[in-house]
Amino acid sequence: QVQLVESGGGLVQAGGSLRLSCAASGRTLRGYPLGWFRQGPGKEREFVASIRWIGGSTSYSHAVAGRFTISRDNAKNTVYLQMNSLKPEDTAVYFCAASRGGRSYYRSDYEFDFWGQGTRVTVSA
Repeated sequence: QVQLVESGGGLVQAGGSLRLSCAASGRTLRGYPLGWFRQGPGKEREFVASIRWIGGSTSYSHAVAGRFTISRDNAKNTVYLQMNSLKPEDTAVYFCAASRGGRSYYRSDYEFDFWGQGTRVTVSA
């Protein structure tokens, strides 16, 4: 079992930056594809970014590509989401997730098995 805890959320002005962290406990994240999702006010949860273990390849939603960067530090058992050029529409609760693997794209929430509780990001205009 993997327990995930996000941190780093907060209030920021449009154009600003935040870095979210997600620390894992219970077992190593080695080999696990990892992802970030978000749920804005009154919206469905949506994919933000993912990173694979093999090759470290990454994938981003169109909404954040070029502004957000996902990375992982396997020694610290942590995944990060660097968010730059933030916009009010980025306001959401952000969740990290880990997958046991064996799936195809790691862009949908059903491809992930373990979830954190979320951290809130609010971007003011």
